[in-house]
Amino acid sequence: MYTGRMEWLNYHHLLYFWCVAKEGSIARACEKLRLAQPTISGQLRLLEETLGEKLFVKQGRGLALTEVGQVVYRYADEIFSLGRELQDVLKGRPRGRPLRLFVGISDLVPKLIAYRVLRPALEMAEPVQMVCDEDTPDRLLAELAEHRMDVVLSESPIPPTIPVKAFNHLLGTSTVTVFGAPRLAARFRKNFPACLDGAPFLLPMEGSSLRRALEQWFDSENIRPKLVGEFRDGALMKTFGQAGAGVFTAPSAIEKEIHQHYGVSPIGRIDSVVERYYAISVERKLKHPAVVTISEAARAQLFGQAS
Repeated sequence: MYTGRMEWLNYHHLLYFWCVAKEGSIARACEKLRLAQPTISGQLRLLEETLGEKLFVKQGRGLALTEVGQVVYRYADEIFSLGRELQDVLKGRPRGRPLRLFVGISDLVPKLIAYRVLRPALEMAEPVQMVCDEDTPDRLLAELAEHRMDVVLSESPIPPTIPVKAFNHLLGTSTVTVFGAPRLAARFRKNFPACLDGAPFLLPMEGSSLRRALEQWFDSENIRPKLVGEFRDGALMKTFGQAGAGVFTAPSAIEKEIHQHYGVSPIGRIDSVVERYYAISVERKLKHPAVVTISEAARAQLFGQAS
């Protein structure tokens, strides 16, 4: 027989916290809840004492969630969403609760690649609500380690210098294609790749795996491009390329989308430069239904056709 003491969470306190977090300030939460400010302030203090953690910090005239506050908010949001769903069911208005998918996207992954990888999750028979966050791989992996993400999409496996227990799942590989605005494409398409010697080039920032691979290829082909610009943001680089500032590379797997989206034309493929894309999770074997779906679709369709 269980004789231990069960610790109960005060859901009134949690509701007040959730409302303050959504509204951004105690004053606005008071208007929403029609309660006095001392009441809500006191309940928030009690919740923080119960949890043993600070949930808010002051930010200007409002409040910002601490890291622990963000975790509590996610759970509170789930709890009160379930409550609303329960009311709907009891009133004869059943509704399917969407499967939530929290995705971290490395800022070095091309946005069109990210979209193509994630799109199959939105086409599942079961409704999926996707929450996407783009940032540096280091920060996203830290979020993953604390179970705030279901999966991280990355252009490289977990670096050995990052002490995170997670697993790399290769989604696929893609060669790269050189693109240019129509005028530049017509000029540099003949006698590829030798024609690229002296061509105005837009390149990823130094230190990236793609930049290193391209520089090795330039050396092997005895090509000396004219460096016009270096970019960390691949979308910005493509915008410059669209305007005719220089030629640039992008994954061959999305060659058609690049042509349609930016109005640029392929000049030639570099088959010896290969980009790899990974789904990183804390699970050795993927279990989240949406993550399994995007992983299988990426291998069979997106990268299976243009690697």
